[in-house]
Amino acid sequence: MDINATILGQFITFAILVWFTMKYVWPPITKTLHERELKITAGIEAAERSKRELEMAEHRVFSMIRDAKVQASQIIEQANLHAAKLLEEAKINARQEGQRIVDMAQGDIEREVAQAKEGLKTQLAALAVTGAEKIIQRKLDPSLHYDLLNELAGEI
Repeated sequence: MDINATILGQFITFAILVWFTMKYVWPPITKTLHERELKITAGIEAAERSKRELEMAEHRVFSMIRDAKVQASQIIEQANLHAAKLLEEAKINARQEGQRIVDMAQGDIEREVAQAKEGLKTQLAALAVTGAEKIIQRKLDPSLHYDLLNELAGEI
């Protein structure tokens, strides 16, 4: 009976150990495992939610970058148009100013030519008078013959 009593004692001890473990040890372990499982599940869901939010944020960023590029290209195009417009206005103003300067120069030239012609007519009249004096060998008075000299200058 030694073997049967030992087996019976071990069985009773094992049954007490199983009962004690099931009553006091197992519930906190299962509770802790269940809480851990809930935390892991919540963490996985949060990670998936964060991943979706990251994808949406990346999509928004790409949209904003695309919009910024479009806006930048529009600004550059407007700046180029404005520069071309300013350049064309500057060309027109330069042409107008050049034409004004040319017109003023032509007017000055025409006045100087007219003055030179008048000077030449006067000199020619004086030469004609001198030549006539020499031909008739006597002194002529230019003030007395002013009309004659003007007629002679007009013919020249």
